[in-house]
Amino acid sequence: MTDINVDDFFKDVARTLVALYSVFPRRHGVFVDDIHAAEEPDEFGLYSDRYQACFGALVWLGDEGYLRYEDTISGEAIDQAVLTGRCFTVLSSPTEPLVGVVGVDGSGAENEGALPDAVRLEHATHIHQIKLALKHRSSTELRQAMIAVMAKMSL
Repeated sequence: MTDINVDDFFKDVARTLVALYSVFPRRHGVFVDDIHAAEEPDEFGLYSDRYQACFGALVWLGDEGYLRYEDTISGEAIDQAVLTGRCFTVLSSPTEPLVGVVGVDGSGAENEGALPDAVRLEHATHIHQIKLALKHRSSTELRQAMIAVMAKMSL
């Protein structure tokens, strides 16, 4: 059984990376409301633990070198965020080493009706795997995709 807070973290981080990848290289404000869910603070002006965890994930991405941002906006967003060059490169790189253009898996086997090389190359990237895991709403797929990115970022 996995820790739900870790699954939530992976989901928040993945959604943030996808959002910034889609506007790269422009700077972009990333709001917790767009990544997790819109929420009103309680009567003391505090957000829920889950909301604060999402904001913490945004700041963590900056601290760990996945993105740069100018400032935080009152615990609700990071302003002027952009992926670092290293993170963009990792997200754009293939999940597996590509041996040849034909057959992304390196087999060289041609399939009738196979996708064009450019599409196969795109489908082999880390960012595509993250998008697919989010689309499938699979915590297991998302965990694997994010751990692969984090492992490459730590090299």
